[in-house]
Amino acid sequence: MSKPRRILTILVVCVVMLTVMSTAVWAAQDEHQSNMYATAWSLVPPIVAIGLALLTKEVYVSLFVGILAGGLFYANFQPVLTITSIVDMLVIEVGGNMGIMMFLVVLGILVALMNKAGGSAAYGRWASQKITTRKGALLSTVGLGLLIFIDDYFNCLTVGNVMMPVTDKHKISRAKLAYLIDATAAPICIIAPISSWAAAVTSSVPEGSAIDGFTMFLRAIPYNLYALLTIAMMVLLAVWNIDFGSMKHHEKLALKGDLFGGTGNEYADFQQEAGTKGGVLDLLIPVVVLIVSCVVAMLFTGGFFEGVGFIDAFADCDSTVALPLGSLVTLFVVFLLYIPRKVITFRQFADCLPEGFRQMVPALLILSFAWTLSGFCNGSLGADVFVANAVAGNAAASAFLPAAFFLIALGLAFATGTSWGTFGILIPIVVALFTDGSEMLVISISACLAGAVCGDHISPISDTTIMASTGAQCNHIAHVSTQIPYAMLVAGISFVGYIIAGFIQNALVVLAAGLAMLVGALMFIRSRTKDVDGVKQSAPGRI
Repeated sequence: MSKPRRILTILVVCVVMLTVMSTAVWAAQDEHQSNMYATAWSLVPPIVAIGLALLTKEVYVSLFVGILAGGLFYANFQPVLTITSIVDMLVIEVGGNMGIMMFLVVLGILVALMNKAGGSAAYGRWASQKITTRKGALLSTVGLGLLIFIDDYFNCLTVGNVMMPVTDKHKISRAKLAYLIDATAAPICIIAPISSWAAAVTSSVPEGSAIDGFTMFLRAIPYNLYALLTIAMMVLLAVWNIDFGSMKHHEKLALKGDLFGGTGNEYADFQQEAGTKGGVLDLLIPVVVLIVSCVVAMLFTGGFFEGVGFIDAFADCDSTVALPLGSLVTLFVVFLLYIPRKVITFRQFADCLPEGFRQMVPALLILSFAWTLSGFCNGSLGADVFVANAVAGNAAASAFLPAAFFLIALGLAFATGTSWGTFGILIPIVVALFTDGSEMLVISISACLAGAVCGDHISPISDTTIMASTGAQCNHIAHVSTQIPYAMLVAGISFVGYIIAGFIQNALVVLAAGLAMLVGALMFIRSRTKDVDGVKQSAPGRI
């Protein structure tokens, strides 16, 4: 039997089984009361969505099947209630995240305007003269990603659009660009004291705890092994020219001219002809204004201009309001920058509004489905309650707790696609276990943060992962499948590092051990593989 017929047969069997089950359950029940709340079944819908996405490479259909499973579980397989629940959840989740969607749309418009003005092309020509090697292009992408630490969404879309002309010139695959974007977004935000992530972590610490939320965040930075080792790994990969797994296949095809690894450019219909009148400043000024305006907007929503302290304002900011506010300010500045100088006409400016929106349609659709799926899992089905009860009921203070929390956070973030929700669940549990503010409390919280970032990093339904593939204009499943081996290498080393941390409780020793393991692993991989051009890789000392 051919593969398409086999898949079709499986789908038909699943539909028949679900129909029989729904009819039986619906007939047996007079009222709705979910029987799967806060049970292991609550994790099935995201697992189904993730598994189908990796198997079929169709992310939209896979997410919808996951949502359908979540709706069926929530409604106890009652058909009418399933449909109404899905519609209600979609409306609630999309409405609750409208600020983020607005931010993405305005960013798409800004990108379209910078391209139409010729700023992106001018920067590409300038950067091509300054960056003359693949290694330089890779390191420049990493460096820019590390500089934009305010917010992961902003990071993903800005770095991708700024560095894409440079990486394309040096025949770096879009999958590799997407990995570099994704690996700098959340990892740098989770160790940056001034970021939307720092505010989310700080607010997750219960009031009256033995340690202040912001102090805890600062103390946790040296123990955040996954974030720190991921950044180190990107630098080593660029300097030593190492690729492995399916990423190496994409890089080989890129050197032959296929930047998309055989997946095709699904964003080709959204691309427009670049202008010629703009210069480098027509790209740099909007980017700088966007950074500054988003920071000021965060401080504004946190009450800084009403007398609240700088740190407290960041901790209490509302990024869902600040980011769209900052982007709208930038859009107004761009209008004043381009129109009076006649870099573009008013008609071209107006045409970029729908063009920018269209560019974000794939990301908006995936995000809407991912948020809906997450709403069923953590809200209606109580996946967060199930995990919290399981952890609270089985945890006991020991040296292996940080490693255990790392794995739990990784699995929960991978299944639900949210790192914020993951550490929001686990941090109160950790604080309740260690009420003395000890070093073990800091290590365990760091493990939760690191595991949440790792699970978010590799999950196909994570919003950050979706933004990274969008920023690089890369096929989403290609991005996920190519970065998983890289992320899991760092995850394995981090897991061992947290076991060591449970016994030693010294940040410098633990981080040094993790770096040594990472260097050793990459040197071993380098000795066993070849460069993307087929030449045996040389020893690190001979670079």
